[in-house]
Amino acid sequence: MPEAFAGAVIPAPVATVWHVVRDFGGLATWQPAVAGCVLAEAEAPDRVGCVRTLSMADGETVVESLLALDDHRRSLTYGIVSSPYAVQSYRATMRVVPLTATDETFVAWSVDFDCDRSNTDELTETFRTGILTAGLRGLAEHCRRL
Repeated sequence: MPEAFAGAVIPAPVATVWHVVRDFGGLATWQPAVAGCVLAEAEAPDRVGCVRTLSMADGETVVESLLALDDHRRSLTYGIVSSPYAVQSYRATMRVVPLTATDETFVAWSVDFDCDRSNTDELTETFRTGILTAGLRGLAEHCRRL
């Protein structure tokens, strides 16, 4: 099963970063790859099973479901319901960890998925650079403004 990973130090306290990340309906406020995000039928953005529809910056649509949310561990896991990507069993996890010596935050974001072997390298790179790394840069910028 292929995996993509990105991590970043966010120059903001862990409570601030976790508040932003745990809002399943707020992705468009910080992820540059996402132009819009709508929750299904005004669902609570922290309810497991919540579904969001993402209008991507490239014009595509991705539908995702919140699979797990753990405030104690500051961890959020979601999966793709439908997308233009040739993947199955797409599951992503974000983990937010305090860096207590500096009052900053480390965010780890990983994705694992199934796909045809011929697409593994391309999809892994797309997710790592176009989604995860770009998203972490956007998250850092957003948290600086809070």
